[in-house]
Amino acid sequence: MGISTEVPQTVEWNGKKVPVYPMEIIDFSKLLSQEPAEIEKLVRSCQDEGYFYLDLRNIDGRRLLEDQQETLKLMYRFFDAPLEAKNEFGLVAPHLGYEPIGSRTGVLENTKDGYEMIKVSRDEIQKDSPHLPAVIKNSPDMKVLENAIAGANIATKTILAALSTGLGLTGAARFENLHRNDRPSTSTLAMMHYIPSEPTAKNIGHQKHTDISSLTLLFAEQWGLQVRPPGAKEFGFVEPKDGCAVINVGDSLRFASGHTMQSCIHRVVPLNPEEHRYSIAYFLRAENDTWFTDSEGRYITAGQWHDEKFFAFTSPPEIQALAPSSMILGGMTEEEEESVQPTKDAPSPVVGVTELKEAVQAY
Repeated sequence: MGISTEVPQTVEWNGKKVPVYPMEIIDFSKLLSQEPAEIEKLVRSCQDEGYFYLDLRNIDGRRLLEDQQETLKLMYRFFDAPLEAKNEFGLVAPHLGYEPIGSRTGVLENTKDGYEMIKVSRDEIQKDSPHLPAVIKNSPDMKVLENAIAGANIATKTILAALSTGLGLTGAARFENLHRNDRPSTSTLAMMHYIPSEPTAKNIGHQKHTDISSLTLLFAEQWGLQVRPPGAKEFGFVEPKDGCAVINVGDSLRFASGHTMQSCIHRVVPLNPEEHRYSIAYFLRAENDTWFTDSEGRYITAGQWHDEKFFAFTSPPEIQALAPSSMILGGMTEEEEESVQPTKDAPSPVVGVTELKEAVQAY
């Protein structure tokens, strides 16, 4: 559909009117049937914008919507538990465990993030005794998590297969062959709780970024998600749509496509400063050993990209500034963004997790 020059709606946020960007709607049932017109629309959405709604209201997608509601019930109970129960193991790995509020940089200058999160990886949930806090390590909750992860994995693999078909890829070149179910990956289900916060709060939202993943499947019933489409001059809101998930392209699929697909720049802000906001994201990621060329021209594995970007993403702004912008934004650029000229004494940008860790130790 391309970037629309017409803004059909605006909402008030932080003292100004902010656009609500339109998004293409892709029918999940039609992707399952490999309908050519729907596949063409899907490919165009991923190449032009990097995001779309996935319509799950037909019989083929309703199970995912039911899984979403069961996962929300689990989340309400989990996030209402005492901090010591939620943080029983802390963050076991970047894609597994609990992160308390304020673990990362916030959406506005001089703020920390305004959400807490529990992550359960696809590889971990299949183990006999997965590493989970005791508060959700029981048969009913484990079943909910298994269903949510399995359903999201099927949906995102269906999208990958349709993209491969639409681009005429065959054999080992098809995208889904970089995401085989029996190979280790950092694919994970992330459940997030955003606390009420005014724009003047110290803990607010989720900083702008692109996702590490190949595809992200997001359920969010409340306003707060903002995207910055390619060529757009400002962030705008995504309207929550009943019966639909939001899908966005991440860095790994952008790299795997030869940089022809758009990795969606997005962030989260509190539209309603008085509400608790909950969202569920499944990050489908390539096998750890998958090789591709990143936006700096480096030939690296998906596992290396995950570790480097996660480290940069969780570092303070002063350290993030040492990394190239391609790490936080996946090589995507922002229209008419003011460039900051470094002073003579400013450190040169570095690339790689080793250099960034050394910078943190020196910080």
